[in-house]
Amino acid sequence: MELRHLRAFVVAARELHFARAAEMLGVSSSTLTLQVQELERALQARLFNRTKRSVALTPAGEAFLAETVAVLERYDRAVNVGRRAGRGQVGRVELGHVGSAAFTGVLQDQMRRFRAAWPDVMLNASELPMDQLPGRLEAGTVDIGFVRLPVSLPAAIASHVLVRDDFCLALPSGHRLAGDGRPGGDPIRARDLAKEAFIVPEQDLGLREVARRGRFAPRIAAVPGSLLSVLTHVSLGAGVAILPSVVKRVIALPDVVFRQVAGPGIPSSIAALYRRHERSPAVRHFIEQIRNTEPLLID
Repeated sequence: MELRHLRAFVVAARELHFARAAEMLGVSSSTLTLQVQELERALQARLFNRTKRSVALTPAGEAFLAETVAVLERYDRAVNVGRRAGRGQVGRVELGHVGSAAFTGVLQDQMRRFRAAWPDVMLNASELPMDQLPGRLEAGTVDIGFVRLPVSLPAAIASHVLVRDDFCLALPSGHRLAGDGRPGGDPIRARDLAKEAFIVPEQDLGLREVARRGRFAPRIAAVPGSLLSVLTHVSLGAGVAILPSVVKRVIALPDVVFRQVAGPGIPSSIAALYRRHERSPAVRHFIEQIRNTEPLLID
């Protein structure tokens, strides 16, 4: 029993006229009759009562028609879904990100644009530790990762910068270097931080550069993880922190003051990570969108 038998039966059952049904199917009447006979032998049931003047479905034919129509509809849906999945129009993309990717709005922007272009592709986003994302990309449990560079990447993983900003200094409002607590103020020299206790975020590039400029080995008080956790420690007076400047815009905690670090800006960037030889059509569409995105500059 093949699909052609089922399709032939449905047309014949609806038309109840073998010559007309054969014409619609593009076959001869004898071919249609043979296909119906083969189907009846496979089912061991008579499907039509035929005379010279009329054609009617038997009770078995009526029952088989309802089921056959449902089967063909499901088959057509399956073929359609398979074709759309092959074109990347349906599927699922797993996103992993660090907190600052959401703080800058780059994660939201990428997801909003992708959903507008590919509404039937499911997106799932999870905040994950930054050091886990390259490995998860390699393992296939994450399809696109959003991280703050630099990150050590396997050869199979590529990156594209989406945001550029600088690092700044976060101080408790009562700190000796905080001034009057108002925004702005004089930049803080790196060497003036030599004796401070530091609260360290996942990306410690900024702290390492400040320590290099000030020629000191930083004293680490805590490494709490997320930027919000780091700022919470600062607001409680546990230490100072070197953080991406975006936090000044999006996280408002009491008793925290932000200052520039003297000298050239310490650059930071957020990038999307992806597999160089991606196979999933839906993920490839997301990668194409990312690669066509110009980096956002944050002052």
